[in-house]
Amino acid sequence: MIFQKRKEFTGHAAGIYSLAFDGEFLYSGSADRFVTRWNLISGIQDKFSVHFDFPVYAISLLQDAKFLAVGLSSGDLHIFNLGLKQEIKFYTQHKKAIFTITENKLKNHFYCADADGNISIWNSQTFDLLLYLPMNCGKIRRIDVSKDGSRFSLAGQDGFIRVLETEFFNEISTLYAHHEGATAVLFHPKNEDWLLSGGKDAFLKCWNWKTGNLLIEIPAHNFVIYDIISLNNGHQLVTGSRDKTVKIWNSDTLSFSQRLDLKEGGHRNSVNCMLKLTEKSFFSSSDDKRIIFWELA
Repeated sequence: MIFQKRKEFTGHAAGIYSLAFDGEFLYSGSADRFVTRWNLISGIQDKFSVHFDFPVYAISLLQDAKFLAVGLSSGDLHIFNLGLKQEIKFYTQHKKAIFTITENKLKNHFYCADADGNISIWNSQTFDLLLYLPMNCGKIRRIDVSKDGSRFSLAGQDGFIRVLETEFFNEISTLYAHHEGATAVLFHPKNEDWLLSGGKDAFLKCWNWKTGNLLIEIPAHNFVIYDIISLNNGHQLVTGSRDKTVKIWNSDTLSFSQRLDLKEGGHRNSVNCMLKLTEKSFFSSSDDKRIIFWELA
């Protein structure tokens, strides 16, 4: 069984860096300074669209998709009430680009990370700032939250992946993972003592973050890995890279399964972001201004 291209979404005027799905609509954030909403059935842009003064690098749906958080290249953070279709909060806590916004539903938190290596921790119910952490690790591209919400991991430009607990936000594990910088991180879908990472060195690695042991490493791509997601009830991993490809892997062995490239109807430029829709389908977005919907045939 292989993944096939089912639909393509076009309309952005620049690269697409972040995706979110509310169960009905797909949201995308782009360097063209727009957040756009898409109808999945028609593949056409919905009437909901927001224009900003700076490129959009990160978006995230909060409180079961009642709110939308948007992080810009300027460091600005905007919060929208989707029911009212209006902005309700605006923050300038970050002074450099926000690259990731990640919700922790079990703790009523969301986390923002920026180009200077700072993390802001927010109450996702009141939108109050709880803590601001300078990690001194350079650009933080990705944060992943464990299934039980008790910890989160981050990928730093200094090459380290870190794990923090979410009660007092102490750093409980620090692993030097990628010598040119860590760019993607994911708690293993089948064993949360394990942590997956991708970096500028184009390697995909699996770690036991508790012991610090490197379990598996493979040269997965030709250039930097920007994102990792899991599918098929944790049995498969998907990586997206600056080398213009999306690749499918066995999650236990990191053995290669499938390559999705231009020949398969894939992307012409860097793959920046991916988003799971179901266990058998996902979206990918790229600098080629396109979003592609892939599904297991």
